[in-house]
Amino acid sequence: MLFLKEKILMIKMNLIKIINDGTTINTSGTTGPSKPIWQSAEKIYFANRAAVECQKLNKFSKVYTVCTLDHAGGLFAQTLPAIAVEAEVCIEQFNAFRWVKKIMEYTHSHLTPNMARAVMATKTFSKLDLTGITIMCGSDRVHSSIIKAFIEQGATFIANWGMSEVGPVAINKTFNKGDIVDHTESIMGDSVYCDTKIVNGELYVYGDICVYDDWFPTGDIVSIVDNTYYYLGRG
Repeated sequence: MLFLKEKILMIKMNLIKIINDGTTINTSGTTGPSKPIWQSAEKIYFANRAAVECQKLNKFSKVYTVCTLDHAGGLFAQTLPAIAVEAEVCIEQFNAFRWVKKIMEYTHSHLTPNMARAVMATKTFSKLDLTGITIMCGSDRVHSSIIKAFIEQGATFIANWGMSEVGPVAINKTFNKGDIVDHTESIMGDSVYCDTKIVNGELYVYGDICVYDDWFPTGDIVSIVDNTYYYLGRG
């Protein structure tokens, strides 16, 4: 039976292998039947660069991963980028009560909206001082109430849009304490890490962080207002 340190080392070695060799992941199934998507080492390299830049990750960062590594958000949003810059990574199954107890030990964490709501529902959330901690949130619509709750506790909060086929750090917006947050559940972002175009209302993406060599129709209907992308639904 392996000791904990040996298990951690094996996980890290496997993640490094993914960075070097690529891997196949399954789509989440939220936008249609789940299917396998090949992620080449080249795509992962550029996706990591985007994630590192967006979240200001470096070798002194400490990432608390609580999303499953089976899908893009858990694997690519913070975990592989952190490994790429030799940052510390802790990977655990999500538990809201444990998250609020441990988050002060880390600089970054990635949550789904439902995870964020579970954290907000804990008795100790309102007592947290998240100053200096970056929380990325994605995989589903991020309501403004979630953004407001986390930045009121001092967090740097990044609402993020991406897919297994692109990113997943592709379009996002960063909020800090004191920022005005519009009442919305459709915000995608104003920072873009790939080429985009809108055809009949549908978002198409293209670039180094995409798994395809041509324009990819995302199936998402979006609008752009004041250089900010908003999600309107599925086509």
